[in-house]
Amino acid sequence: MERQNKVWLHYVKNIIAADVSSAVFLASYLRYSEISQDYASFFEIIDLQHKKIITHPSKIHKIIKDEMKTPFMFVAGKN
Repeated sequence: MERQNKVWLHYVKNIIAADVSSAVFLASYLRYSEISQDYASFFEIIDLQHKKIITHPSKIHKIIKDEMKTPFMFVAGKN
């Protein structure tokens, strides 16, 4: 197996990829997820003030858009 040394390049909108086609694919996927609001299903909101974790995508989207100025609310990835 041959090793390839790849150079990671920094593109617009903080996209880091090894080649142009990968950067274009990632940019198009990010745009799709932003438009379709699919990203909310990958996150959860941790509300320390009310001691609960919010996992419902429509509530997450609403909180990210409107209520992120509320103290002790944090966005966390589900990984």
